[in-house]
Amino acid sequence: MSFVFPNSQSIPLGVVIRKSPGVTRWAKWAWRVVDMVPGAGSTDWTVLRQQGQVTDYLAATVPLQLYPSDTEAYVHELQARSPSIYVVLNPDPARPETPWTVSLATASPYEAQDYCDSDEALVEKLPMPDGMRAWIADFVGKHHVEETFVKRKRKNMKVDGAEDGIGDPRIAQDSDVYRAPRHRREAS
Repeated sequence: MSFVFPNSQSIPLGVVIRKSPGVTRWAKWAWRVVDMVPGAGSTDWTVLRQQGQVTDYLAATVPLQLYPSDTEAYVHELQARSPSIYVVLNPDPARPETPWTVSLATASPYEAQDYCDSDEALVEKLPMPDGMRAWIADFVGKHHVEETFVKRKRKNMKVDGAEDGIGDPRIAQDSDVYRAPRHRREAS
């Protein structure tokens, strides 16, 4: 089921994943996102380059979707030292030869952070190309509305001077229950 969001924009984004020999005895292969191909056609783990034991795959093409409701996140990312696109990978045990599925590509660091909280998803960060940066900046320019900060005011504040915390009136006491007890002097 596909949803249509008003004023959203999307481009297809091909994700390039590199398979290389692992560096520990526990991981035979290391998988990492190394590049993206804006405007790529549909693909499923197409070999792009093979050199020795290192193979680059055009693993999948996913939509890079921009939403007007997420412009604050895009502004944050565009102001970063190195603006990035985040790619989310999920394990695919059904395909041991290509054990990852490309789930999502996003320009929102907030959305990427949500996936980082999972112990299953792998989130990779790629530098944003200049053309994509311009496209996102244009989108932000059209849809971003700066929200003014409004300090919250305390609502249920009592100003009648009645003192709370005196305790239960049925129990005889010298002072309120929240004050430290005083030492009484012994009469001599």
